Amino acid sequence: METTLSLAQVITNINHDFWPLFPELFLLSAASILLMIDVFSVDMDRKLSYNLAQFILLVTGIIIVFQFPTSQDFLYHRHFIHDPLSATLKISMVVLTSIALMFARPYILQRRILRGEYYLLHLFSLLGMMLLVSGSSLLSLYLGLELMSLCLYALVAMNRRDKLSAEAAVKYFVMGAIASGFILYGISFVYGVTGQIHLADIAAFLNDNEASLTLRFALVFIVTGLAFKFGAVPFQMWVPDVYHGAPTSTTVFLASAPKVAAFGLAIRILVFGFAGVLVDWQNLLIILAVSSMLVGNLVALAQTNIKRLLAYSAIAHIGYFLLGLIAGNTQGYAASLFYILTYAITALGGFGCLIYMAKGRQEVDRIDDLKGLGQRNPWAGLLVSFLFLSMAGLPPFVGFWAKLEVIKAVLNVDGLIWLALVAAFMSIIGLFYYLKVVKVIFFDKAEVETRIRAERSLRLGLGITSIAVIALGLFPTQLLEFCQKAFQYI
Repeated sequence: METTLSLAQVITNINHDFWPLFPELFLLSAASILLMIDVFSVDMDRKLSYNLAQFILLVTGIIIVFQFPTSQDFLYHRHFIHDPLSATLKISMVVLTSIALMFARPYILQRRILRGEYYLLHLFSLLGMMLLVSGSSLLSLYLGLELMSLCLYALVAMNRRDKLSAEAAVKYFVMGAIASGFILYGISFVYGVTGQIHLADIAAFLNDNEASLTLRFALVFIVTGLAFKFGAVPFQMWVPDVYHGAPTSTTVFLASAPKVAAFGLAIRILVFGFAGVLVDWQNLLIILAVSSMLVGNLVALAQTNIKRLLAYSAIAHIGYFLLGLIAGNTQGYAASLFYILTYAITALGGFGCLIYMAKGRQEVDRIDDLKGLGQRNPWAGLLVSFLFLSMAGLPPFVGFWAKLEVIKAVLNVDGLIWLALVAAFMSIIGLFYYLKVVKVIFFDKAEVETRIRAERSLRLGLGITSIAVIALGLFPTQLLEFCQKAFQYI
């Protein structure tokens, strides 16, 4: 009888502790097996590695969906949290990574880029993101952040023979190391003041004690590190160079899934840990948001390089996204999640269209390279235009609803009406450079009359992202409710 009870207890413990971590354990194990398979593979195109990587992502996503939590549980000495927010972010990142690989395969096949390692770095980076969004202590958050970042540094440097790529990798590595140093320095001060590394314990300390000057000093360092990771002004200097210099297939990934992970990092630290000093980090985020919207939109107006235009556009979008966090309530957090998910989808397609149009090893760099796309390939021209119009925030595309939700969240906060007006005005400025791209696609004469013939995976990836911005724009309520449910325990 005792043996039966102990066995039942063991099974119960395994279900309670092991099952929530199963997606990460499966991803780690499967990626390690794929690494060994790739080592002994004689297939130069690494088709098997690509197919297995997509299969691993599919199974990981299915596991997350089947174990989607209905409660908030703290596991492994409270270093790991299993809640609807983490599951929502994980599902999103798995889907974004899978689509990014669809765009990446044709690109790297045409260039002398290490192929098997390329897929593996995506998987290990995703593993870091999944651990990051499930971190409930400063230690587990930092470990997840570093695993994600180290893989991204390598991905940016994959095209070793390209000088721009090497330069971008060095800049990204140095700036990323500085950002990690800022966050770690802030964490050390937090631990020194509170004696705690768990976010719940830090929140409890702030409820019982007034925040000291040292703790506010630590918060400045942490928010600065987060601003580096997001690419918010005045810590945006790496974004245009890295987006431009990195292989376009890497930029596709860099502009999507890691942004969602960075959102999870911000929510865990600021909302779960430092809600007691909301006014302090709220003021810091206001400065970052206004600066990012202003600099991102104005500098984007002067760009002739399409990748740099999208980079400065990303900086401006970070400014809009921060509005929801500034609101400091559940409605605002849900609006920010809604915004970052919709932006990740459109950015994925926006950079993916540059791969779609590339001919062989020739890159699409200038906005003028899009001339006549609507005449040469009307369907592709229409899909690409949908993505840029969604980024501009025009109805009926999902980008309109995303901007509307974050602006509404700010309007509901006393004293922040001026911030909503700034965001609306900056959105009008952003229309100019987005509509300029659409004008080039449909109204400028093509310099080359040859019809574009893209790989099937490129057509699929572009179709998924473009149709998604229309479908979510016509039916935004479902995604917004999904985002709101993620914050039901805050």
